[in-house]
Amino acid sequence: MNTMLSRIARWRRIAVAVPIIAACAVTGPNVAQAEPGGSYVESVEHVNDRQMVVNVHSAAMNQTFPIEVVLPADRSQPRPLLYLLNGAGGGVDGATWARNTDYVDFFRDKNVNVAVPIGGRFSYYTDWIRDDPRVGRNKWATFLGKELPPLLDKELNTNGSRALAAISSSATSIFNLAIDNPGQYKSIAAYSGCVQSSDPLGQNAIKLTVETWGGGGSVENMWGPLNGPGWREHDPVVNAEKLRGTQIYMSTGSGIPGINDTPANPRVADGRINLPSLIAVGAPIEAATNFCTANMANRLRELAIPAVVDFRATGTHSWAYWEEDLHKSWPFIAGSLGL
Repeated sequence: MNTMLSRIARWRRIAVAVPIIAACAVTGPNVAQAEPGGSYVESVEHVNDRQMVVNVHSAAMNQTFPIEVVLPADRSQPRPLLYLLNGAGGGVDGATWARNTDYVDFFRDKNVNVAVPIGGRFSYYTDWIRDDPRVGRNKWATFLGKELPPLLDKELNTNGSRALAAISSSATSIFNLAIDNPGQYKSIAAYSGCVQSSDPLGQNAIKLTVETWGGGGSVENMWGPLNGPGWREHDPVVNAEKLRGTQIYMSTGSGIPGINDTPANPRVADGRINLPSLIAVGAPIEAATNFCTANMANRLRELAIPAVVDFRATGTHSWAYWEEDLHKSWPFIAGSLGL
């Protein structure tokens, strides 16, 4: 939890400077919002007039997680809610929307609640079939798909319309969240994701993310033995028919370095991103997500399920492109939410 608290502190510093009307004001547990399963809003911290942190206790994981929120420009009536998921690190590292993009500024004039959950490091935001001796209990599909939505809807006075957007490994997660919760999300927007899990490419990508880069749990504690039924059950390509009725947006670069893969990228200039690593690591990863995105697009086409797919001619697996993807996909997301 100390890591999460320091993460929130960083978010405050990074957030756009606006008049602070209730900094550090915290309300106590909102027992009235407790769900039947025992989840509840533990406290709310008002950062400024447009940003807050809602601390939500998950009964499934018996932990409390911060949800960073950007409020709508006009709160005179209920507004929709966009969940914006961080990548593999779950927002407890430096690879976050807050640190690497302008998302707070971008949503300043928009009438939508934006919620960024913090936690779930290298969990794939899924329910693991058993507790892992190194990473403990992961029940993120339950938290994000069942426990959190009614609590946030009530806390933020939303109109009940929801959308999901995510990058990289979390792009797989939002497809599965939409599949597991039919009709709950008007749309999903996946940026640079490898949306397949039961074939060798998808399994190797997941194993690399969870076990090698995450340095933590075993993927067999997540979905069972490789090539087992758990992997097919969580493969959006295999289960694509269940996405019918959900509006879908996907984007990916080609892996060929582009304009943002140069010293001109401000993230490179200020030291947030190492340029050689960006190209050496980000290029092959993005080439793989391009292949995966094409597979998913082809499957949706076979099923006559509409989708908007943006194949960028250049671009590595990196934040500058995801910031652009968020901007570019916003009209699609807004339309799905009735804005």
